Amino acid sequence: MKITINGQHFELADSTNVAQGLTQFAAKEPFAVALNGQFIPRSQCDTTLLNEGDSIELLSPIQGG
Repeated sequence: MKITINGQHFELADSTNVAQGLTQFAAKEPFAVALNGQFIPRSQCDTTLLNEGDSIELLSPIQGG
């Protein structure tokens, strides 16, 4: 299945949830997850399935002063 993660095209095994997809992408903590523009709480990443053409954005906190 082909999806986009942070603007990069990525191919995953079929029938993958968000958590498995992020593991295959080797995402590094900390980050928040948006799937097709909708925030996904970390508690729902294991139960939210990915579909062909989905777009994931990983948002990392930024420190400032």
